Amino acid sequence: MKLRRSFSQSSFIVLVLVLSSFACFTRAQEVDDEREFSYEDDSEIGPGNWGKIRAEWSECNSGRWQSPIDLLNERVEVVSHLGRLKRNYRPSNATLINRGHDMMLRWTNDAGHIHINGTLYHLRQCHWHSPSEHTINGKRFDMEAHLVHESDDKRIAVVGIMYEIGRPDSFLSMLKRDFEAIVETRDVERTVGVVNPKLVELGSRKYYRYMGSLTVPPCTQNIIWTMVKKVRTVTREQVELIRDAVHDESEMNARPIQPINERSINLYRPKDREN
Repeated sequence: MKLRRSFSQSSFIVLVLVLSSFACFTRAQEVDDEREFSYEDDSEIGPGNWGKIRAEWSECNSGRWQSPIDLLNERVEVVSHLGRLKRNYRPSNATLINRGHDMMLRWTNDAGHIHINGTLYHLRQCHWHSPSEHTINGKRFDMEAHLVHESDDKRIAVVGIMYEIGRPDSFLSMLKRDFEAIVETRDVERTVGVVNPKLVELGSRKYYRYMGSLTVPPCTQNIIWTMVKKVRTVTREQVELIRDAVHDESEMNARPIQPINERSINLYRPKDREN
């Protein structure tokens, strides 16, 4: 009888640990259905109230390491020890998904990884915000792409790229027909086929690095942010096409800037100062 009770207690403890791990994993992920919240400042479900919509979204209001932030020169420390951002991406099947406020390109197989501090973060998805969520010295740009990665122990690292209006972005040009098809059919999901994430160009070895959060609920913190310093270009038509594909009748999907508080922001600059 004692043996049976001991086994039951052990089983219960294991079950609790498994469920706790699953809960942490679930809470860390961006929501796939974004219709529960909005980007309208005066809305009851707008950014200022995200933390009140669900208990598990409370960090949206209470967290002190929230994203996005303004990348201010006066708060940035230039360093060279972080090393180059190592992207080991590979072509993989992908699906384009309308999440309610943004378009997400989700790789369904192994699309490769990046290395940060000796840890592998596997590429999961890419999505776009317009205008940009992060700013540089108070300047907001026309669009921002987020490449979301996840480690084996469920930690998240995001690589962000900002864009201003100019020449076409070649990666978005490649996806043009898929975005147009969603605009015409109002489908929520579309199989794209094999997409090579290496074609998402960075254009610079310099990047900002700081600890922040997801920029959509549940606003989970302890996210490693890598923001490419170089601002790339995109056409106005490309930005509008992505917004039209979402069908949420909103002109923007960018969270307001969050306080930096006591956080440090590093700017990686190679010793040879190239790019």
